[in-house]
Amino acid sequence: MERTLVLVKPDGVQRGLVGEIISRLERTGLKLVALKMLQMDREMAGKHYAIHQGKPFFDGLVSFITSSPLIAAVFEGESAVEVVRKTMGATDPVKAAPGTIRGDLAVDIGRNVVHGSDSIENAQKEINLFFSGKEIVSYERQVEPWIRES
Repeated sequence: MERTLVLVKPDGVQRGLVGEIISRLERTGLKLVALKMLQMDREMAGKHYAIHQGKPFFDGLVSFITSSPLIAAVFEGESAVEVVRKTMGATDPVKAAPGTIRGDLAVDIGRNVVHGSDSIENAQKEINLFFSGKEIVSYERQVEPWIRES
């Protein structure tokens, strides 16, 4: 079963959108297996955004993501990465379709309320950055047959 990381960014936390965002993702049929609030420090932000190091916008990314608490979550299910990416919508909220998280709740590319892993490989790296194995809970949902065909 595939897993992916979701972050409700500081703007989503400050605007009181945590419940809305988590709820939308749960309604896709994905299973929430880990959840916590944390204040990211610069070292962790540097690791999370390592791919952007050296780019002109890197310092702004780090400053923003460390500016306020965020919510980290792990969702599990078939095609979890793709399902989350489609539910979030385009990175630029102006280009995000109505009905997506960013299309409905964000208006600025720098304040787009949510992050989701962009690949299975990056999901594993990001999950390991935010969660220990003990913090991810495996469990059976009785509703599963109502979500997916066996």
